[in-house]
Amino acid sequence: MASSIPTHMKAWTYSEYGKSSQVLKFESSVPVPDVKDDQVLIKVAAVSLNPIDYKRMEAAFAPTDSPLPTIPGYDVAGVVVKVGNEVTKFKVGDEVYGDINEKALDHPKVNGSLAEYTAAEEKLLAHKPQNLSFGEAASLPLTIETAYEGLERAEFSAGKSILVLGGAGGVGTHVIQLAKHFYGASKVAATASTKKLQVLRDLGADLPIDYTKDNFEDLPEKFDVVYDAVGETERAFKAVKEGGKVVTIVPPGFSTAIFFILKSDGTILEKLRPHLESCKIKPIIDPKSPFPFSETVEAFSYLETNRATGKVVIDPIP
Repeated sequence: MASSIPTHMKAWTYSEYGKSSQVLKFESSVPVPDVKDDQVLIKVAAVSLNPIDYKRMEAAFAPTDSPLPTIPGYDVAGVVVKVGNEVTKFKVGDEVYGDINEKALDHPKVNGSLAEYTAAEEKLLAHKPQNLSFGEAASLPLTIETAYEGLERAEFSAGKSILVLGGAGGVGTHVIQLAKHFYGASKVAATASTKKLQVLRDLGADLPIDYTKDNFEDLPEKFDVVYDAVGETERAFKAVKEGGKVVTIVPPGFSTAIFFILKSDGTILEKLRPHLESCKIKPIIDPKSPFPFSETVEAFSYLETNRATGKVVIDPIP
């Protein structure tokens, strides 16, 4: 199989920081990344975009970034075409998916997923659920792992209530589903704009809140956990019960909130696999997706509007 792997590939790259529409360029001959002992080489089938991709491109964490030029992209789904000497979980031909950067902000890979091939550590990947397309699988890793990690840190459990701020976004759609179908929440409330309230209901939210009309902190009801995926942490504390917990994924956080940045882990994806294969938890892909590989710049521009429902996916590659 290795003999059929080319030396060069097509990829999207940027060699200076700035807006995606100005700095992201298509390259037709970028070296295929080498594979370390603990890594596999993936023939990329689909990728999903995350806000962290364009924030990184705009130099939001330049002090801890890897050197430019960079191929962006965290989430990937594809087929293993080469395995490192120490890899035991995967073999050539396996369909895999994952978030390829273990530490999101600390020297993420120079060779991201927006390319024909990408290399990733075995521990960051999982076998793709058989019922999901590559595009559906690619939409999941970073956001579903973030949703899960936040709920774990908040010690969420059966019978507790939760309010999800930003329920129709990439992370929020998974927090709602996990809280309801994985943890057994007693009540799930979530915020979204008027036209996305039905999305919240379809995901399992008991109380959809239209943030354009109602202030969630004015509700008489308070919640065991508030999961803030939009950066409204100060307001979130007005909606939590005494002794309850607020978890946020939006820097700079808030002194008494649980703030974290995801550490990617393929075992989370393996743990959730039965719930994905039984369709209890579903990928939520924005209706404008998938974007073709050639329209990656347009996909970023759309993501940057903050209007996407669920995830923006690039599929197929190339």
